[in-house]
Amino acid sequence: MSGDWAVELHGVRKRYGRGSTAVHALRGIDLTLRHGSCTAVMGPSGSGKSTFLQCAAGLDRPTAGTVRLGGTEITGMKENKLTALRRTRIGFVFQAFNLLPSLTVEQNVVLPMRLAGHRPDRRRAAEVLEQVGLADKARRRPGQLSGGQQQRVAIARALVTRPDVVFADEPTGALDTTTATEILTLLREAVDTHGATVVMVTHDPAAAAWADRVLFLSDGEIVDHLDRDDTAGGGHPGHGHCDSGHPGHGHRDSGHHDSDHPGRDHVHVRRAHADRIAARMTSLAVPRARAKAAA
Repeated sequence: MSGDWAVELHGVRKRYGRGSTAVHALRGIDLTLRHGSCTAVMGPSGSGKSTFLQCAAGLDRPTAGTVRLGGTEITGMKENKLTALRRTRIGFVFQAFNLLPSLTVEQNVVLPMRLAGHRPDRRRAAEVLEQVGLADKARRRPGQLSGGQQQRVAIARALVTRPDVVFADEPTGALDTTTATEILTLLREAVDTHGATVVMVTHDPAAAAWADRVLFLSDGEIVDHLDRDDTAGGGHPGHGHCDSGHPGHGHRDSGHHDSDHPGRDHVHVRRAHADRIAARMTSLAVPRARAKAAA
């Protein structure tokens, strides 16, 4: 049933231009992601990652196919209704933070509520700022914060309306390794503790290793996937399910692994999984490079 899924894409295609010069950015994406799951999307440059995120989040309309968020079809939705839906049921985290420098941290966090025409809920803002470890920074302005703290504010803003899904576009791309780990921990906690659904586009295998499932895009198609399971060595409690919608991509329950790997073992598990992801990316890039050379 559609109510079981946070994100659904069925036969989604996106074409730019016409005729012989047309660019087929997406070539029939079939994907269903359960509530309370974390999915990473990877692929080489030009594979369709950005177009996928824009279509899935309602920022762009597919040429064909349907997109549902939380059971609501958004494909043919009028722009004003789609805008309202994005403000209340979708959260966004971007590489560049996209905070308004003239507003305080609290004002940035409640901005989606204001834009949706709702009275800002300061109690909810305080709750999510506490969640991301910035309860004492509510009256600061973004320019007074570090890059990592600004991204924490962006995560709080994305979560404040309790959205159906949070789309994260290279959320750690502008951060150092230590700060990136802190941000990924927050996103992981949002899934495991608060039941959020996160879809993250990233080029970094180390970031993707925090997800329940990694989907690999190539030439506008999902060509492979990688789940974290017992053979991979671990995960996080409370993992959701996701079904990529093409052969071999059944959903699974991948929870209750972290308790088997206390302390530093978590780091080693993620590093090993990141190595598997990097190897899979390399294996996808080789035939692509050969094809280009042949052309």
